[in-house]
Amino acid sequence: MKLVRYGATGAEKPGMIDADGAVRDLSAHVADIAGAMLGDAALAKLAAIDPATLPVVEVDRYGPCVGAVGKFLCIGLNYSDHAAETGATVPTEPVIFTKATSAIIGPDDDVEIPRGSTKTDWEVELGIVIGTTARYVDEAEALNHIAGYCVINDVSERAFQLERQGTWDKGKGCDTFGPIGPWLVTRDEVADPTALGMWLEVNGHRYQDGSTATMVYKPAFLVHYVSQFMSLQPGDVISTGTPPGVGMGQKPQVFLKAGDVMELGIDGLGTQRQTVVAHRA
Repeated sequence: MKLVRYGATGAEKPGMIDADGAVRDLSAHVADIAGAMLGDAALAKLAAIDPATLPVVEVDRYGPCVGAVGKFLCIGLNYSDHAAETGATVPTEPVIFTKATSAIIGPDDDVEIPRGSTKTDWEVELGIVIGTTARYVDEAEALNHIAGYCVINDVSERAFQLERQGTWDKGKGCDTFGPIGPWLVTRDEVADPTALGMWLEVNGHRYQDGSTATMVYKPAFLVHYVSQFMSLQPGDVISTGTPPGVGMGQKPQVFLKAGDVMELGIDGLGTQRQTVVAHRA
């Protein structure tokens, strides 16, 4: 299934995409695409519904494809070719950092350059959405804890991240820095999450044109690994790293400015489009 959340910010309704690409309203069957309804049993009930019996809705806005996210975790330097472009080496264990959940926005919402920013950057990433609690799970069982996958733009302010001391979180969790969606694609529809083309363009110029095939630490290992340090709960999101082509890696470097338009996508998981705006008061 392709599950969506649509409507005004903070008042999104649940839906699914039918075979013709229309959005069908799921409000009569589930309150939200979040929490316990992301488990296998709950998803199976939704999959058993004939989409033709659900109302078709016109969508003005897609919200984040998962609601009530408890943890928004990210993996750094997880693509060998991206590590090379930044002059870094692939870490011997995954680098884990967090994005504030207040950064989460819909896939086509505006991205705001934060006050004082000089180096706001882009990163197309494969997102993992947790479906059932994962705590000290074996790698062989880890995929069973994944509800599905989605597109994430891990927007980053590089000066805040790398030049302001401490952890990366300062440059990762700014408001609007976490577009998620448009769809949550359940894991049964993603035959191989390590063989997906992914791309990102700014103002029509393609900067990132990669594949999850160059991911160093794969989804199953990441769920296993993270679960050794903290339990993963239904609705938690893991953003798994980016291929090369970020602004920081250009020669000369290129960073976002107000008026720029980012478009990005991953095979089978949909596309996003964000307009960059100046910081608000």
